[in-house]
Amino acid sequence: MRIGELSAATGASTRSLRYYEEQGLLTSARTTGGQRVYPADAVERVSLIQSLLSAGLNSATIHDVLPCISDESLRTPWLAGRLRTELSRVETQIDNLSRTREILAGLVEQYRVA
Repeated sequence: MRIGELSAATGASTRSLRYYEEQGLLTSARTTGGQRVYPADAVERVSLIQSLLSAGLNSATIHDVLPCISDESLRTPWLAGRLRTELSRVETQIDNLSRTREILAGLVEQYRVA
């Protein structure tokens, strides 16, 4: 699968795909013409990368986590702790967003036009 096809399949820009590759999150082979060719599982991997980025994980954390998904022997207490820290951070964000939602819902109710 070439970069344009992967971009279309995932919604990720070609620039993002090249960035993921630069960060070691995604790999490709090159054709004799120098074009990137991605493996069959690239769509799934890009979707996972996008999900982890959306959750607020940085590239370095994602780089450490991705290999552990397919190889349990790479899972370490250090990485588990790092993921617990990230989970705690996301849960705090959810709590904050829930409070903001309640405030906004109250304001909408207050100013509702009959």
